[in-house]
Amino acid sequence: MFEHLRGPWKRAIEPIARGLITMGITANGVTIIGAVGTVIVSFITGFTGWLLPGAIVLAILVAFDSLDGSVAAMTGGGTQFGAFLDSTLDRIADWAVLVAVIIYMRKHELEWIAAGHSGQDVWAQVGMAAALFAIMTSFVTSYTRARAEAEGFEAKNGIATRSDRLVIIFVGMAMTGAGLSLAWLTCFLLLLDVLGLVTVWQRIRKVRTDMGRSPQPADPSHE
Repeated sequence: MFEHLRGPWKRAIEPIARGLITMGITANGVTIIGAVGTVIVSFITGFTGWLLPGAIVLAILVAFDSLDGSVAAMTGGGTQFGAFLDSTLDRIADWAVLVAVIIYMRKHELEWIAAGHSGQDVWAQVGMAAALFAIMTSFVTSYTRARAEAEGFEAKNGIATRSDRLVIIFVGMAMTGAGLSLAWLTCFLLLLDVLGLVTVWQRIRKVRTDMGRSPQPADPSHE
């Protein structure tokens, strides 16, 4: 959904990318800093429960992570290893954000029980399950693209790319962190699950259609 903003965003961050190059920071360095920062801030956010400031800082870190492509383009173009590293660390960062949400919800549930409420905190229970499911759809979305490319096809389509998924998570975190109920974050996670499933289905369907037009021998290993 937000892919059409990629061009204007790249142009907007060019001055920052030039500054990083002047400081001697490489594209791979930007990738590593962004991923490590995201993991650290995610866990701090989950354990402290500071969802609103956490969502803001995480959004900034994700924006910082997008600078690696601009830095690479300004320093002779990206490398295959750089693209591999970026994709790999993105998966770790995505996992950390969703694990942070699970940690927050588990703490919220324990506080609910400690406060003497009877029964389970349903919104926390559903939210944790939705976050776990979102981890799966996030990884499978990326895997379908990687596997399709390994077979000589392309699967970049889908209603919810990584940027879309992160916006949904951060908005849900910010709304709950701003004082609204946990139900808001849970509902955003459920939305994320639905869009994730649709995206996986869209990519599988596209690859299936493309393979039907240009059949190729299957890899017997299926790995």
